[in-house]
Amino acid sequence: MAILIIFLLGVGNFALHQAIMDSGHPLLDQMPWFYHALSSRFSLVVEFLMLLGGLLLASEGVAWGALAYLAYSLLNAFSAWLILSGKV
Repeated sequence: MAILIIFLLGVGNFALHQAIMDSGHPLLDQMPWFYHALSSRFSLVVEFLMLLGGLLLASEGVAWGALAYLAYSLLNAFSAWLILSGKV
């Protein structure tokens, strides 16, 4: 069950990530040079590695891995809300 929940959280994280990338927010211009050099693929790779790590920890039965990914997803959702609502 934890694997399914982490997978669904991962889908939500990728959707939020894409929404922020498409928003054209001025904060994106302040990202480091390698972010722009890789056409934002670097951040998608990091997002995928976070999801993969959470899934691998959950498949091994490590409870804190699932909780850590849940905490990451909540922080990700909060920061996306701040950026997309114009509060930042």
